[in-house]
Amino acid sequence: MRDKILSFLTSEQNKKTTIEELREVLHVSTSQELTALVKTVNELLDDAVIIENKKREFTLIKNTNYVTGHLDLKIRGFGFVIPDDPSLNDVFVPKEGINGAMNKDRVLVQVSPFGYGARQEGMITRVLERKYTHIIGTVIFQNGMGKLLSDDKTITQDIIIRRENLNGAKKYDKVRAKIINYSFKGKIECVVTDVLGNMSDKGVDVLSKILKYNIDPIFPPEVIAEAEAFTDVTESDVESRKDLRDIPYITIDGDDAKDFDDAVYVEQLHNGNYKLGVSIADVSHYVTKDSLLDKEAFHRGTSIYLPDRVIPMLPEALSNNLCSLVEGQDRLTITCEMEVTSSGKVKTYDIYPSVIHSHKRMTYNKINQIFHGDEKLAEEYVDFVGMFYQMRNLAKILKKHREQFGSINFETEESYFVLDENGKAVDVFPRERGISEHIIEEFMLKANQTVAEHMHWLDLPFIYRIHEKPTEEKLSRLINMASALGYRIKGKSEVSHLELQKLLDQVHGTEAEKGINLLMLRSMQKAIYSDINLGHYGLSFKFYTHFTSPIRRYPDLIVHRLLRTFLFEQNKSLDTIDYYRHKMTSIAARSSETERNAVFLEREVIDMKKAEYISGYINKRFDGIISSVTSFGLYVTLPNTVEGLVHISQLDDDFYHYSDPLMMLIGERTKTMYRVGDHVTIQVMNANIIDGEIDFKIIKRGDSNENHRAQ
Repeated sequence: MRDKILSFLTSEQNKKTTIEELREVLHVSTSQELTALVKTVNELLDDAVIIENKKREFTLIKNTNYVTGHLDLKIRGFGFVIPDDPSLNDVFVPKEGINGAMNKDRVLVQVSPFGYGARQEGMITRVLERKYTHIIGTVIFQNGMGKLLSDDKTITQDIIIRRENLNGAKKYDKVRAKIINYSFKGKIECVVTDVLGNMSDKGVDVLSKILKYNIDPIFPPEVIAEAEAFTDVTESDVESRKDLRDIPYITIDGDDAKDFDDAVYVEQLHNGNYKLGVSIADVSHYVTKDSLLDKEAFHRGTSIYLPDRVIPMLPEALSNNLCSLVEGQDRLTITCEMEVTSSGKVKTYDIYPSVIHSHKRMTYNKINQIFHGDEKLAEEYVDFVGMFYQMRNLAKILKKHREQFGSINFETEESYFVLDENGKAVDVFPRERGISEHIIEEFMLKANQTVAEHMHWLDLPFIYRIHEKPTEEKLSRLINMASALGYRIKGKSEVSHLELQKLLDQVHGTEAEKGINLLMLRSMQKAIYSDINLGHYGLSFKFYTHFTSPIRRYPDLIVHRLLRTFLFEQNKSLDTIDYYRHKMTSIAARSSETERNAVFLEREVIDMKKAEYISGYINKRFDGIISSVTSFGLYVTLPNTVEGLVHISQLDDDFYHYSDPLMMLIGERTKTMYRVGDHVTIQVMNANIIDGEIDFKIIKRGDSNENHRAQ
């Protein structure tokens, strides 16, 4: 019935119809058929596939000035609706047009024919699907009524909690509250479901952020039981696998890592080429299709790494034990073995199920120290030092080969926190990336690329990591800003990968490096997962996937499952192919969504911990560099990665105009310019810990050795 209605409505553009006409066209004669027709029409109305006008006529939404999409609500009250149809532009919704919708809700918006310039503008007429069913916040009391101060500042309505719905929550407790009425006399009404603890208790701040994204830090008991039912590797497990236990595979990870996805082995061959073995934990052996573990992993999508904890995608029995390539233990793996020439090309390769026995658990720190001449460590690991240097040589070759084809090397800065016994940030500094980190990065890139290309040519269902090219508008902004800083980029609408990498090489080590890196990253599209191979622009790879981290990323687990199904088991039946073709779109979409949520959560917690740290330095002065300039002010980054906003109102020596093409603030009277890369001395004015917002004030331009410096 649904398909017949839609087919009729699409038969003529802008077609309008009524129940009576549909009865005639679809030959509806019995009362049962009429009931089914009315029910189907109501379902189409609820799903916002069709819409009804005042004359009780129905038409397809796509043939009207209505658009469905998700609301991106801003703190200042206005928002943008991102349409479900990616070919449509975002719709601006003013504050008075939000009509009770909340951030991330799926909504129906009526687009006005009178937009501002090229921008579409509209009013939300209906909320189709609520994103959030709970609110995280702090309980207070007002006029005898419980109130919730939401952590989400986009919620501007009062949130009330009746005393009988507090469930033991006290003043200043941080709670999770279920929404029971989205519009009660203009307010939101809630009932407390979880008391997280007093807002000052250890770990409550981070837990509140976790729950804000509907992420459960605890696995269901039945999922844990399924994970714990597996036994250690037996000989029957390895019968059909290539035995690599005598090959000196090693893991290289951070000092505090507990889950080891990948082990590597390098050997220089007699012909001058290199044999590179990348063996990845075979999680698909344990997490099988449609199992409880599989459904939980799909729901979570990814492990999440926060300063005070890790929320794994899989229970500890797998993530830190059977699926972790622990030193001295037999582990099931999938190996991508490659012969790489001295020019960086993969001459031959093989992908197969295997079993390894990790010979040594190495850390980035130790290998970097060996490369820096630590003789004591070199003696301790004498059996592996030769391979370390072969790894370094091969990584250099692979990197050079990538760069020749235009692969862009973004230098992103990570923060490392020192927390006290109460979980409070007492120090923060940049996480160093040395030679060994780059070695593993190059090896993983090559394995991911090799697996993706192999599967592409088989023309079977697969999941790719894609990265589309940047828009002309964003590239133009990058070119203008670089030009204002004295750097030239050849090209306008079409800029080559090599030109972008050349710019990064030019700014490396300069004051403008962070700003240029940041703007270039913002100029790029977001990398996502897709069942359609569109290539990876940033890496300049025609074929790319994620194969190397199945413990902590669901797409990698799916890649392993597809390798097992299509390559190792040779199951290429039509039913199997159709099953994965149907599933892959939703798997890619869900994986991209959970990745975005994890990034947002990690960013919020990091910003919160930075604000917590710098709150101990109010009124202190530090030297920093301008990392970004906007119409409302500028951002200054300190050497320890802490970033704060200097609001334009704080620049009180002149009236400043924002130059959008050049991304500069220019004084009207003095012509003083503030631009990316400028040295400034700031004073810490305020730190909003919950929101992770830091306010600075510029004291003077240029360096000063007399100022306090962040350690």
